[in-house]
Amino acid sequence: MNDQAIGICIIGAGGIVNDAHLPAYRMAGFHVKGIVNRNKQKAEALAAKFSIPRVYDSLEAMVADQDEQVIYDYALPASETVGVLRQLPDGAAVLIQKPLGESIEEARAIRETAHAKKMLAGVNFQLRFAPFVLEAKKMISAGQIGTLTDIEIYVNVYTPWNLWSFLFEKPRMEINYHSVHYIDLIRSFLGNPAGVYAKTYKHPDSLQLASVKSTIIMDYGNFIRATIHTNHHHDFGYQHQESYIKIEGTGGAVKMSLGVLINYPHGIPDTFEYITAVPGEVPEWRSKKIDGSWFPHAFIGTMEQMIRAKKGLIEMPENNIDDAFDTMRCVEAAYISSERGGVLLSSV
Repeated sequence: MNDQAIGICIIGAGGIVNDAHLPAYRMAGFHVKGIVNRNKQKAEALAAKFSIPRVYDSLEAMVADQDEQVIYDYALPASETVGVLRQLPDGAAVLIQKPLGESIEEARAIRETAHAKKMLAGVNFQLRFAPFVLEAKKMISAGQIGTLTDIEIYVNVYTPWNLWSFLFEKPRMEINYHSVHYIDLIRSFLGNPAGVYAKTYKHPDSLQLASVKSTIIMDYGNFIRATIHTNHHHDFGYQHQESYIKIEGTGGAVKMSLGVLINYPHGIPDTFEYITAVPGEVPEWRSKKIDGSWFPHAFIGTMEQMIRAKKGLIEMPENNIDDAFDTMRCVEAAYISSERGGVLLSSV
């Protein structure tokens, strides 16, 4: 998909662009032709580091310099998304940084703006394109683990939230900015749930943050369990930190570790293990080496989907804005569930 006729113009020059977007595009050979940021010095620094030919003084100047063969890669705060979309041409292709708004109202406004302008719009929910996730999906499609019965995502780590100072001002934090990835991932396997049960929690050592822990159950009926457990305040060394995705079926299971979250930001290598039941054999766990990780490799997948759709090879990207809106509906349901609480014991 490294078609040099299709250029990428990046709006924003923050840490995620430096750490994930640009390294991924360089690996894939995608053609990044320009960048703009309100702090031009930051854009110039990234342009020098990644050999980007043009640094623009304004978004208006960037847009004026493009033909139709361009994809805008938007990586600014969600609160600015609608305003930026309004400045892009009607019919433009744009990849929007997650989350899709801070609330369901913002998500709806972003989606409506994109539809009104007839944009080819995708959202950067990239975990579903991580190399180990793609491998798991191949195994499932091939019937290697049978019918899915269980998806468990477990994260018990210490995350230094001070690296992202803007999060301290957010009325919603953990689910909106972290567990949203796992909600989207589960949806990519199972589709939309019938409902969502959730509770998100604060920590006494991080009172400035809206929440740092969550437990989420996505309801897919009586035969499939889908759970997300996150604790970002395990500040007791990394020896007992854990971060994994486990998928079980009637004929086997897959367990993938998310090494990037362990001892953050240093990380450890990912692992990919699987087990399959073969008649007449004693099942045993096996390991498989998977090239690439969540960061930055999964960011190739979200942009590749945009390029494929731009070229007309697919009708719309898998990570299209309507699919992303359903992820945000699940996020909203999780926050509503957390606020309403469970069944009061006094009523039983």
